[in-house]
Amino acid sequence: MPVKTVRFYTLALIIADTLAFLAAFAIAYKLRTTYDSRILLAIIPAREFMTTFLTLVPFWLVTFVAFGLYSPYVYQKRLTEYGKLLIASAVGILIVIGYAYVIDRPIFPGRVVPLYAAVLVFLLLLLFREVLRTVRDVLYRYNIGTQRVLIIGNNDATANIARSLSLTHRSGFRVVAVAGNAGTTRGAAIYRSAEDALRDLDILHIDTIIQTNLYDKSEKNLVIMDAAQQRHIQYCFIPGENEFYSGKNTIDVFLGYPIISVYKSPLIGWGEVVKRIFDVACVVITLPLWLPIFALLVVLQKLLNPGPVFFTHTRLTRHSKPFRMYKFRSMIPQYSGEDAVEIFRKMGRDDLVEEYNRDFKVENDPRITRFGQFLRASSFDEIGQIINVIKGDMSLVGPRPIPAKELKAKFSRVHGALLHEVRPGITGLWQVSGRSDLPTNERIELELYYVQNWSFWLDIKILFKTILVVIRKTGAR
Repeated sequence: MPVKTVRFYTLALIIADTLAFLAAFAIAYKLRTTYDSRILLAIIPAREFMTTFLTLVPFWLVTFVAFGLYSPYVYQKRLTEYGKLLIASAVGILIVIGYAYVIDRPIFPGRVVPLYAAVLVFLLLLLFREVLRTVRDVLYRYNIGTQRVLIIGNNDATANIARSLSLTHRSGFRVVAVAGNAGTTRGAAIYRSAEDALRDLDILHIDTIIQTNLYDKSEKNLVIMDAAQQRHIQYCFIPGENEFYSGKNTIDVFLGYPIISVYKSPLIGWGEVVKRIFDVACVVITLPLWLPIFALLVVLQKLLNPGPVFFTHTRLTRHSKPFRMYKFRSMIPQYSGEDAVEIFRKMGRDDLVEEYNRDFKVENDPRITRFGQFLRASSFDEIGQIINVIKGDMSLVGPRPIPAKELKAKFSRVHGALLHEVRPGITGLWQVSGRSDLPTNERIELELYYVQNWSFWLDIKILFKTILVVIRKTGAR
């Protein structure tokens, strides 16, 4: 499935599964209380019954996540999806029954309700998911949500894949260009070389590059990969030669060929959706904690540090898009937002110029006010970034948001593109691993490690460690 469709389809699946879960228990309740004349086990009002199951929705969804039901590699294969739905539904029903046992009070009006719900939830899950699949296929026919593909290669697989994709409406891919042995591909631009095709990537609005054979010169292959990464384009390699079929690798099958998909970060599909939901939920749930601190800092800033309350600076977010980052101002107003090197030169502090050019920070910064030193030492200056989390520019956990100037100076082109596969965060792996005490090269390694090895539980671990780091003031400057 096209990457740009994965996010929306995953969100639709989560909504559909939630509705299936609630609808199944609502129908089961109705069947037992209205159409069954036997004496009820317990008198449970409908509103109380549905409220109970609303609280169980997160456990249900976590179970489905554990079974991979929001992964494209599962829901694109009907039989695999059906089997996992059956098992996950059974586990989900057991969780519901276990919940009733733990709280030691009846949540069902009759013993037969879980049985009704078990059958209904599986049937509704299949129905809702098939409806979504049908809607998706209809949209594909009208080129809505499809992925524009460039195919590069000169073997027989190139022509076969191009032909199959142009006829497969359910794939969601549309071949708009082929570089090499294309055969007859209607509507696709034909290029003699990969270099010519890569020059027109922006003109063709390519979303995916599929390469079917490796060139003798490795530099040529790296150019293709680099072009995809720089433009945040999905890159797939489908080997057309038998030498590439290896039992050591986990290889999926696409149109009869083994396919190796290269993803720069696991934060795609359900992970991206869950991470955003988690960010918003955490901000809302912790509102009584951070809002009073936020308001108090605004008042103290006005009293102790006259001038603008916030410092805003242009940083880069996902896909290197610029955004305005908010922090509680910690510098003297006349220096805030000005070029640090120029300020230090005007002060006659060449030592600070050298330190800043090396580390992009200085240990004893004369631009910082007394209250600003408290804000930085306590990390309270970072609370302003909650505004960016609400706006969707940042996440609670992620790489440090950096300016474009620093990106060019510290990161290679490939590493820079990799870093911006995810949203930056208020806290991150390097902050809980030494913060300002770490040398620059180690900080970069930690940032890149996070992007390539993201998991929901890693985020949870980093958040808990952040609390300890802030309390201990480890490495804060």
